[in-house]
Amino acid sequence: MKICILGLGVIGTTYGYAFQKAGHQTEHLVRENKRQNLPSRLNITILDGRYDKKGKEKADTYTVNLAKPGTCYDFILLSVASGKIKDAIAALSQNNITGSLILFCNLWNDREEIEEMVGNFKYIIGFPTAGGCMTQQGLNSVLFDHIMLEGEKKSIIPNYGSLMELIESADLKAEVPHDMLEWIWIHMAINAAVTSSAARAGKIDNPKQLAINLMSDSHALSIAVKTIRETVTVVKARGVNLRLYKNELLPYRIPAAIAGIIMKQMFTRNELTSRIMTLHNDVNDIMYGCKSVYEAGKQKNLDLPLFYSNMEKILN
Repeated sequence: MKICILGLGVIGTTYGYAFQKAGHQTEHLVRENKRQNLPSRLNITILDGRYDKKGKEKADTYTVNLAKPGTCYDFILLSVASGKIKDAIAALSQNNITGSLILFCNLWNDREEIEEMVGNFKYIIGFPTAGGCMTQQGLNSVLFDHIMLEGEKKSIIPNYGSLMELIESADLKAEVPHDMLEWIWIHMAINAAVTSSAARAGKIDNPKQLAINLMSDSHALSIAVKTIRETVTVVKARGVNLRLYKNELLPYRIPAAIAGIIMKQMFTRNELTSRIMTLHNDVNDIMYGCKSVYEAGKQKNLDLPLFYSNMEKILN
């Protein structure tokens, strides 16, 4: 299959690597002013969790192919900050690139807003279970064995079956929640609680160290659990039935002190999860989710004392 990836970012390149290794043609659409410095091959360091629950360290290379204007692709993978989706769609349209759009983004929007942003593109909402950072040496990332994906009944792309074939060919599995968009809102609310708890002293300029400190402190993790209980009420206030996501929320319903101890043990034992926590260091992207949840809670006049207190220290 032919896959277009917008930009040369962490998520797109990680999955581009997996799809390329599976025999698919992957091409990147990048801005004209960035093409001159674009490498033809990229060094990849990856903790790959597809074949081993603990993850397997790999060092490899990835061939960077450029997308050609006017090309029809099977799928277009778009993973950008939410505020840049309109610009990304405009770039695709200007280059006359077509195909089924896979949205791998944090989305604090409703479906009507998303449909307005994507315009005429047929799209499906998904969410990556991968992460990392770009370094001077190349890409350093983590890849789990599954992705989150909208179910076929709620999808409007015409080639859902081909997408499942693509995912399976790369030895990935698709996990389908009750509603993908609502799942993303819950995911963002949980992340906002965790981030604000990690940065409760008011500083967020070193996300890696904050993550390391949080994962090694069961008391701080118990605070994060209490804060998660607050932030998910923002999602509930948006009309989401949280009972439909009880499996996702179950770890945060047990007593916070016990949950903190369990989470600390989990981070100690699970290198995939702990690694992805330390590699995600884009402060703007992290803060987008935090601010979205914070502003929505304020607008709905919700009582979230721990979350508001932590966020106001960060924002100030």
